Amino acid sequence: MNDPNIILEVHDLKKYFFSGKKFLSKEVKTVRALDGVSFSIKAGETLGVVGESGCGKSTLSRSILRLHEPTSGKVIYNGQDLLSFDQEKMRQMRRELQIIFQDPYSSLNSRMTVKEQIRASLDVFKLGSREEREQKVMEIMTKVGLPLEYMNRYPHEFSGGQRQRIVIARALVLDPKFIICDEPVSALDVSVRAQVLNLMQDLQKTFNLTYLFISHDLSVVRYICDRIMVMYLGKVVEIAEKKDLYADAKHPYTQALLSAIPIPDVDMNRDNINLLGDMPSAFNPPSGCRFHTRCLKAHERCTQEEPPLKDLGGNHSVACHLYWQADDLQSGKLV
Repeated sequence: MNDPNIILEVHDLKKYFFSGKKFLSKEVKTVRALDGVSFSIKAGETLGVVGESGCGKSTLSRSILRLHEPTSGKVIYNGQDLLSFDQEKMRQMRRELQIIFQDPYSSLNSRMTVKEQIRASLDVFKLGSREEREQKVMEIMTKVGLPLEYMNRYPHEFSGGQRQRIVIARALVLDPKFIICDEPVSALDVSVRAQVLNLMQDLQKTFNLTYLFISHDLSVVRYICDRIMVMYLGKVVEIAEKKDLYADAKHPYTQALLSAIPIPDVDMNRDNINLLGDMPSAFNPPSGCRFHTRCLKAHERCTQEEPPLKDLGGNHSVACHLYWQADDLQSGKLV
């Protein structure tokens, strides 16, 4: 890694799912859920990942942790390629890499108490004595705002926000360095979302955590993230610092997403950008730029050539032909 501050690098990550053959048919359909995703995250940073349902956000999170085995590519964590690890070495690495899932209701075992669920990871890795594990559970419960009298209660006795605090405590108990947050507040009531987001920010500072924060809510991403990566149909179309993306989005898809954010002012007018049609199927993605079938600025070249993700300067990258001349793709010359 050239930058010592970078904790995670993803290079040309691909994940294809293959459908079963139909009766008397030789055809095997391929879903290109991820098709060449590359990015990096610095230690202590929060990188947001946004896009419509089906763009590959959750597949990305599971592929990084090898909950889905990637088809190809590299996932470099602290200088080590996670995809080269055998099963046991990857299991040990999970002490540093954790995930918070979207639904706190299905994330917890209904037959285990809060104490048992948080302690389970410590038991698996046999960390410390039984008394030390109990102490660790109490410490982490206090950190996430759960009273210790909840230790022997079961998940059904808690609200959604409290359950997500349990899930967060379970993720933190192993002292990880990198946490993937897969839409961690989307299943919560609006009234408790801010509480959980503030908790996550406080925990990030306390434990020096790095987040990959996946969400479809651009308001939430704007609140908690440092940089934002926009995905469309298995591809990265734009990456930028938060303030730059919201002030001057480059890609037409990003501009459309931002135009859909509700404005809490009835007197303020804004022209929404209405995209054409629906997202194409990942079974048969369009040729050229995958967004051209819905883009209001598409031209002939967009249907034929796939735009590369190029740096526009200022830590802002975009994959769009609007910023490249026809003969400059090879030379890398910016318009």
